[in-house]
Amino acid sequence: MKKRVFIAGHNGMVGSALARRLQQQSDIELMTRNRSQLDLTNQAAVQAFFNDERIDQVYLAAAKVGGIHANNTYPAEFLYENLMIQANIIHAAHLADIQQLLFLGSSCIYPKLAPQPMREDALLTGTLEPTNEPYAIAKIAGIKLCESYNRQYGRDYRSVMPTNLYGPGDNFHLENSHVIPAMMRRFHEAKLTNAAEVVVWGSGKPMREFLHVDDMAAACVHIMNLDTATYRTHTEPMLSHINVGTGVDCTIAELAQAMKKVVGFAGNLTFDDSKPDGTPRKLMDVSRLKALGWEYSINLEEGLRLTYDWFLQNQDSIRQ
Repeated sequence: MKKRVFIAGHNGMVGSALARRLQQQSDIELMTRNRSQLDLTNQAAVQAFFNDERIDQVYLAAAKVGGIHANNTYPAEFLYENLMIQANIIHAAHLADIQQLLFLGSSCIYPKLAPQPMREDALLTGTLEPTNEPYAIAKIAGIKLCESYNRQYGRDYRSVMPTNLYGPGDNFHLENSHVIPAMMRRFHEAKLTNAAEVVVWGSGKPMREFLHVDDMAAACVHIMNLDTATYRTHTEPMLSHINVGTGVDCTIAELAQAMKKVVGFAGNLTFDDSKPDGTPRKLMDVSRLKALGWEYSINLEEGLRLTYDWFLQNQDSIRQ
């Protein structure tokens, strides 16, 4: 009998990567619902869905997401909607006696000034970054909800905290997207117009870690399917989340040089150090993940090429 797997948030970048990967497995029956079919903020609707369907595993990738501007402008929605989505799905999974669930969080759960690289036990040891605090608090609540059902009811609900993700399905809006898609689009448009230069905000010195979303999907499936004894060897009841990343970072200047090469922009690259740099470094400690038998396989330049190919093929449909 096939394993019935529900991906909440299958249209998002991570959810769609999970769907691509799980569709390759002949022993899995993939279940998805779009927003018009199932409102994940509606508790009664979510419980009815879980009651009606025999589900074996849940990947909780659904979330309200956005950049700094969106987080600053709509803090109430970011906190409320994410809390509701998580609480409804995790509780409904428990009521339906589903033993396996994987919750996807974010590296923003860690304190703004957490020691680098950031270890899992840095959680709740300091003040969060103010610009995305509501989103981070919601994600922390999701981790703690999973831990609470594990401790009280013996569930096996796991959480993964990804580093900066990029790849197919990303948001390429020039102002509201993250650094890789925004930079890729800027270099692409500069190439089309034969611009003399591309100006990158900041000094180029901050260091960031990036993970291709297909690697993220692979890590999620790996962690979901680890036997309980193996998983618990490297976690604790009150520290059940696992960092997912490469353990390797680069400067923004190095990223820009790699992007210039991948896109094929022939002009100059300059940095505007009058613009803010942000946090000097943000790197995940992935030693637990490695101990659990998984490492990334797509390096940055290869990942940028794959993403740029997807961007070129989907320009008409990506969010502008």
